[in-house]
Amino acid sequence: MSASSLAAEIRAGRRRAADVVEERLADIAARDPRFNAFTEVTAARARAEAAAVDAKVAAGQDPGPMAGVPVAVKNLFDLEGITTLAGAKIERDAPAATRDAFLVRRMQAAGAVMLGALNMDEYAYGFTTENAHFGPCHNPHDLTRIAGGSSGGSAAAVAGGLVPITLGSDTNGSIRVPSSLCGIWGLKPTYGRLSRSGGFLFAASFDHLGPFARELADLALAYNTLQGEDPEDPAQHWVGEAPVQLAPGIGDLRIAVAGDHFAQGGHAEAFAAVEAVAKALGATRGVTIPDAALGRAAAFLITMAEGANLHLPNLRTRPQDFDFATRDRFLAGALLPAHWLQQAQRVRAAYRARALRLFDEVDVIIAPATPYVAPKIGQEMIEVDGVMIPVRPNLGVYTQPISCIGLPVIAAPIADPAALGTPGGMPIGVQLIAAPWAEEKLFRVAAALEKLGVCKAPDVKA
Repeated sequence: MSASSLAAEIRAGRRRAADVVEERLADIAARDPRFNAFTEVTAARARAEAAAVDAKVAAGQDPGPMAGVPVAVKNLFDLEGITTLAGAKIERDAPAATRDAFLVRRMQAAGAVMLGALNMDEYAYGFTTENAHFGPCHNPHDLTRIAGGSSGGSAAAVAGGLVPITLGSDTNGSIRVPSSLCGIWGLKPTYGRLSRSGGFLFAASFDHLGPFARELADLALAYNTLQGEDPEDPAQHWVGEAPVQLAPGIGDLRIAVAGDHFAQGGHAEAFAAVEAVAKALGATRGVTIPDAALGRAAAFLITMAEGANLHLPNLRTRPQDFDFATRDRFLAGALLPAHWLQQAQRVRAAYRARALRLFDEVDVIIAPATPYVAPKIGQEMIEVDGVMIPVRPNLGVYTQPISCIGLPVIAAPIADPAALGTPGGMPIGVQLIAAPWAEEKLFRVAAALEKLGVCKAPDVKA
């Protein structure tokens, strides 16, 4: 049952939130050992919140649009009374959070029930969620493959049916990559749209927070719930709430397909997914997002430096307690010359200005989300265009150029990936990209694709 339908059942008194919580807790206990999505299950909290929802229903009150909906969050969101680990061993020594993150409070106010925290790459620095401290997160479609990252637990928990809605973060693709690899919907909103306070950030000038869901209607429900002004996040650019409606008609929207950088560097299934979506929408126009490769290069340098600066004290005193792969990249970031970073910021600004001008001509751009389906856990190299390249960094080849300029994106799952010839019938998705603050256009296109049967979360067969 979708989150939207479940909330309606609970508000009407046809189901009890307490019963739903017990079902979910039992399911997590039984099946999550296969996925390793959860790092903390907040059973006592969930039972208390469910009881409060049921009490409101019994008293004739409306618990809210997410009444009794089970949710979980990436383990970089503060949950009151729990230490926010951000996937790191080092943070085990930190005190427990004294209150929930802003977006968690938004969901709780809407009646959602918090089931716990989810696995991730250490400090959100990665695309695979092969965490050295908590173990790898397994893709529900094939347990031998990665779930993607860095929000791998968030995607796996939704794809595996443990909870209908989760929250994650996206710095260079950490919502869109696992959404594509796990075959679910994901939203990276406009930079500054949703508050990030109470989140353990990675690179503050890039970081976005957003939802995952199996159902598009649930993604919209979550997005509408999460909006709200928060003066504690200095990066939030509050433009007022802009709730979206799922009206499956693209009308006069101008839709184009990204070429150049986004039409190379991947396997056939990545481009087949874009072609299928474009054909369904009747999108025949192509556009070039200028200097996307340069923008991606700038993103690499800036995120390395910002992350290294954030963790420099621990790099100096506790280097042995980092995941070695994370540590070495942070150390490299700490050693970058200042003039490299200055130039990277110039490139980023110029690239953003040129990319934004495209939206004078088009409304939505279609691009691949990932260059291939989920690789095997532990796989270090992969062949692309006859060349062996590293798996981890290349997973963000199409997402990084969009993150660094703050554009909103919906990651849309292909409904029948096997029909595209994906290896093992594994999921893959596409990016739907719009101008800043144009999330409503993305939901219109996504709803059209859902109605056409082209985009939908495929069933888990593992």
